[in-house]
Amino acid sequence: MHRQPLNGTWLFRPAGAEEWMPARVPGSVYRDLMAVGRIPDPFLEDHLSQVAWVAERDWEYLRTFSLDPALASEERIELVCAGLDTLAEVFLNGERLGEARNMFRSYRWPVRELLRPEGNALLIRFRSPLAFIREQHRRRPLPAIWNPGAAHLRKAPSHFGWDWGPELPPIGIWREVALEGFSIARFADLHIRQRHEAGRVALILQARIERWADLPLSLKVILHGPEGDTFQWEVPAKAAEIEMEIPIERPRLWWPNGLGEQPLYTLEAELWAGERRLDGRREVLGLRTIALHREPDAWGESFIFVINGVPVWIRGANVVPPDARSAYVETERLEHLVRSAAAVGMNMLRVWGGGGYGDDRFYMLCDRYGILVWQDFPFACMLYPLDEPGFLEEVRAEVAENVRRLRHHPSLALWCGNNEIEMLWPLWRWQWRRRPRELARLAAAHERFFYELLPEWVRAEDPDRPYWPGSPSSGTFRQEVNRDRRGDAHLWHVWHGLAPTVAYRDRIPRFVSEFGLQSLPSKTTLLAFGPSSEWSFKRPTIRRRQRSPGGNERLLYYLTERFPIPEDFEDLAWLTQIVQAEAVRRAVEHWRRHRDRCGGALYWQLNDAWIAISWSSIDGYGRWKALHYAARRFFAPLALAIATHGPRVAVLVLNDTLQAREGLLRWSLETFEGTPLLRGEEHVRAPPLQTTLVREVEVGAFLRRHGREIAFVVEPGEGLEPLGVRVELFAPEKDLRLPDPQLEAALQAEGAEMRITLRARALA
Repeated sequence: MHRQPLNGTWLFRPAGAEEWMPARVPGSVYRDLMAVGRIPDPFLEDHLSQVAWVAERDWEYLRTFSLDPALASEERIELVCAGLDTLAEVFLNGERLGEARNMFRSYRWPVRELLRPEGNALLIRFRSPLAFIREQHRRRPLPAIWNPGAAHLRKAPSHFGWDWGPELPPIGIWREVALEGFSIARFADLHIRQRHEAGRVALILQARIERWADLPLSLKVILHGPEGDTFQWEVPAKAAEIEMEIPIERPRLWWPNGLGEQPLYTLEAELWAGERRLDGRREVLGLRTIALHREPDAWGESFIFVINGVPVWIRGANVVPPDARSAYVETERLEHLVRSAAAVGMNMLRVWGGGGYGDDRFYMLCDRYGILVWQDFPFACMLYPLDEPGFLEEVRAEVAENVRRLRHHPSLALWCGNNEIEMLWPLWRWQWRRRPRELARLAAAHERFFYELLPEWVRAEDPDRPYWPGSPSSGTFRQEVNRDRRGDAHLWHVWHGLAPTVAYRDRIPRFVSEFGLQSLPSKTTLLAFGPSSEWSFKRPTIRRRQRSPGGNERLLYYLTERFPIPEDFEDLAWLTQIVQAEAVRRAVEHWRRHRDRCGGALYWQLNDAWIAISWSSIDGYGRWKALHYAARRFFAPLALAIATHGPRVAVLVLNDTLQAREGLLRWSLETFEGTPLLRGEEHVRAPPLQTTLVREVEVGAFLRRHGREIAFVVEPGEGLEPLGVRVELFAPEKDLRLPDPQLEAALQAEGAEMRITLRARALA
C-alpha cells in the first residue's frame, strides 16, 4: 500500500475567471481570499457585509502533480477526497470522476487508468450552497427555525447563520486529498471491541478483507501498552472475515477527567502476503466500559452515565464549530479548547447537532485529556426530507462512515440523533397549521428515522455504545419533551423566557444538556468590533455582533437583576460576565446537590465561532471569560456549595471523586468588615460520589435586620484546603451597603510571571 498526499499548495479562482490565485488545502475559500488580499477578515469591524458575495459564487480549485513512482506500481489506485464542502464536481485530467453532495462524507474514485507520470491536473468545481438551498426550498419547503432550504443539504446547519454566528457558509476542501494504491488485498473494515470480565480485559478484533488475488495472506497484530511494552500476534487470513481475541495482561482502565488516569493502548493491524505489507490500520484505544443507565425511580427514570461501573456526574459544556470561516480548524485551536475544558474540571463536551462530526484530532485530544463526548448527529432545529429515498441513502452512507471512524475513541460516550427537533414541534405545528397532512407525514418519517432507522444503523457499526434519539428527548417521540421526569432537558426559561436566574432552582431534570446566559467579551476582544468610541448598544458596531433577536436587551435585563447599569461600556462588559458566571454557578451547584436525581449539566456554550456577543465561556480569540474561571470551582470534582433556603443556609461538600475526603470547615455569618455574628467549626467526612450536608444554619433573625450588610463565609481547614473560601451574599450587589474597602494592590515580578496581591479592609 502506498499513499501520495495532495495537500498543500493549490490554485483557486471564481468559476469562469481567467486568473488563478494560490490556495492552501485543507482550508476554505474565505481563508484563501483573505490570504491573497481579496477580502478583509469577516470577523473584524463591519467586514461581514463585504464578503456576502463569496458564498453566492461558484469556485474552482486546481492541483497539478507528478505521480509518485512507488504508487505507480500498485494494481489499484484511488483518489480519496476526505472532505469536500459541499457541492462539488471532481475532474482528473479532463475526465469527470463524479460529484460530492455531503461535507460529512469522504469520496473515492478509481483513477489508475487516468494517471500520467507527470502533468496530472486535478480540478474540483464547487457550486454555491446558497443558490442550491434556495432552489431546494422552492422545490419543497420544510419547517425550520433557521435557514429555509438548508435541510436539503448535508452541510453544517450553522454555516448558514445561527443565534450566535454569522451567515458565512464555507466552501472548499476542508480535509485532506490523497492518492491511495493497493495490490492483492486490503482491509475493508477493522472493528475492535472489548470484553471486560472480573478485572480482565480482552480485545475482540474483527477484520473484513477485500481481495482480488488468490494468494496466501496473514494478519499481524501489534499491541503497544501505555508503558511502552509491546506484544505481537500473527494468524493466517484465509477468509474474508477474521476474528481474533487478544488478552490484555494487567489492564489499565481509562477514566474521565477527575476520576483517574487516561492510559492509551495502540493497536496496529497489518495485512501481509509473504514478505509484502499490503495494508495497515492503527487505532488508539482506552480500556473502559460505558453505559447510560435509565432505570425507574421515585422521580421517574434516571439518566446516568456509568463508566467502568461507576456512576459519573457529568460536568461540561456544548461545543459549536470553532471557526465560521472554515470547517478546517488548526490542531492548536482544538487543543486549546479541550485543554481549557479539562483545566476547569469538565468531563464531557457535547458536539452540538447544528455543527457536524468533529475531526479525528478533536477526539484524540478528548481521549488524552479524559473528556467524554456526547455526539449529536448533524440534524438541528428544522425538519428534514426523511421521506425521500435519495436523502436517506445519502445519510446512511454518512452515518456508517462516521460511526466506523469514531467508534474506537474511549472518549466517545453517546450517539444522539438530533438537536431540538422534538422540542420545537409546537412551532412546526403552527408554521404548517394549514398543511396538517403533510406535517403528519413528516412526523411519521422523523419518528421512524430517529427511533428505528438511525439506531439500527448505529448498532450495526457500534453495538457497544448508547444511542439517544434527540436532545432534548424523553426517549418517546414527542412525549414529555423537556420535562423533569425522564430524558434530558434544555432549560431556556432563563434567558429566552426572561425568568429570573433563581428560577433554575425550580427545575431538577434528569440531565441538563443546555442552559446558559450571554455575556460580552473582554476589552481586548471588543476592539475587534471597532474603536471604543463606537461601543454602545445603540451603535451598529455592537448590534451587528449580536445574532440572537433581543439579545442585547436581555443582557441589560439580567445585568439589572444584580447591578446598576454603568456608564462605561468596558465596565458593563465585565459585569455581564460576572452575572453570567454567577447564574451558571448557582444552577450547577443546585443540580450537583441533587446528584441522586440529576445526572449532569452541560452549559451553553464553551466557545465561539467568530468574534461575538454570545453564551460562550471562551471567546472567539480563545480568551477565557469570567464564567470559565468560575468553572474551576463549581466544576471541581471536590467542591464546596452554599445553599440558601429562606431563613436557613446549608453548607455542602460535593464529592464526585472515588475517594472519601475528611477535614475541617469553619463557617461564619459576619459583617462586611469581618465582625462575626455567628460562627462554628465542623469536622467533615465526605463519602465518594455523594453530596454531604455539613451543617444547616438558621440566620433568619439576622437577615431581617442586616440582610444587606452581612455575608456567610465558609473557609476550609486541614484536609479540605483545595475547596477554597466561599462567600454567600443575601441581597443583589446593587442593594448592598458596602463600606469603603480601602483597596491596596501590589505587583511583583517572579520570573516570567507577575504576582498581583490585593488587600482590603472590608468585603470588596
